[in-house]
Amino acid sequence: MESDETFIGKNEFAPKGRKKPGVAFRNVVLTLVERGGSARSFHIDSHKLAEVTEIVRANVHHETAMNTDEGSWYNELGEHFASHDTVNHGHDEYVRYPNVVSFPDGEPRPIITTNTVEGFYSIFKRGMKGVYQHCKEKHLHRYLSEFDFRYSNRIALGVNDIERAERALKGIVGKRLKYKTAHH
Repeated sequence: MESDETFIGKNEFAPKGRKKPGVAFRNVVLTLVERGGSARSFHIDSHKLAEVTEIVRANVHHETAMNTDEGSWYNELGEHFASHDTVNHGHDEYVRYPNVVSFPDGEPRPIITTNTVEGFYSIFKRGMKGVYQHCKEKHLHRYLSEFDFRYSNRIALGVNDIERAERALKGIVGKRLKYKTAHH
């Protein structure tokens, strides 16, 4: 399992008129990606230790081997999971091969990287800039859900177009879409 965070757009506190807001005025997104599996993303208030740790612990089994970058907000993860390995992007490290070839039970130990979640962000950001172009903070969770759904229901996982459409349609069962009309 890989975890990483990214910054996108401007949050509601960003000063007006500035083209590129600093990190303090951008929306923070935390994503958990299972290699060869699904993704789950969260719009969070900040990348502080308590918030990140709470989300990761609530959404990942404690038997999982976690991979993250060197962010200090991930420091306590090793106490809660089977293992926690990091790559140090600050030192141009993006993949590392473990010293131990296998776990004690004989299972091969995977390489240490966050490239899977970085690939997810590449697709997400390309879609947000190229297709949607603008996203208000209050709707960011909807865009994240769409990209999570597409990533988690892709051809590489054996989900064809018909199955993906059926799964999407199952999501609307029991929901009602209301339109507001202008009153004269």
